[in-house]
Amino acid sequence: MNASSTLTENHLQTYQRIFQHPTLYNIGWREVTAMLRELCQVEEKPNGSLRFTRRGQTLVVRPPLTKEVSDINELNALRDFLLHTEEVPPETGEPSTHWVLVIDHHQARIFNSDQTGTQALPIQPPATTDHFRHTVDSADFSHSREPHGQNAYFASVAQALKAAPNVLVIGAGTGTGSCMQQFVGWVKSHHPDLAGRIIGTVTVNEHHMSDDQLLVLARKFFKSHHVV
Repeated sequence: MNASSTLTENHLQTYQRIFQHPTLYNIGWREVTAMLRELCQVEEKPNGSLRFTRRGQTLVVRPPLTKEVSDINELNALRDFLLHTEEVPPETGEPSTHWVLVIDHHQARIFNSDQTGTQALPIQPPATTDHFRHTVDSADFSHSREPHGQNAYFASVAQALKAAPNVLVIGAGTGTGSCMQQFVGWVKSHHPDLAGRIIGTVTVNEHHMSDDQLLVLARKFFKSHHVV
């Protein structure tokens, strides 16, 4: 959930802007590519595209039509690439145990409630058309018109939670229409190890609550359930 510690201050600010909530659409491509050059191996293609490789996965950035990241699909591709190539910190004697997932059909946000002033890691569902496709094992992120459904969204969220010892899931709605309940059901089928670390779910109207209010709610839950 933490930005790469290898970045300089300016590049770290660009990294954080990519994941900022609400979503920003005025992030300069020059700043993005400069940040990626710090994190990745770079190969320049004959057509002017740049191929960035990091931890066995690649992202192809084509020459932009504008000077800024103005397309949500491009931004999601950047987020997905950075998320899936971020190094998981080694376990220490004092692991973070209090992870919080706030999820609906539009966005998931992951918090470490142990940290004061923590910022959420946002994960958005892939667009259903003309999106950037991500495949593993050094395959490229590239344009695709294949449907990219809910399972891909849930898989990205599960990937981000793989190091979490305990997870509280917060969401709105009940029954089959609840994204929270759909995610928990999907995890039970696809990632039973993660399902075993989900310690509970809380139904709220998260759109009427600030991040601080959600974290206060989560901390009360952890305390009342003696999660230490």
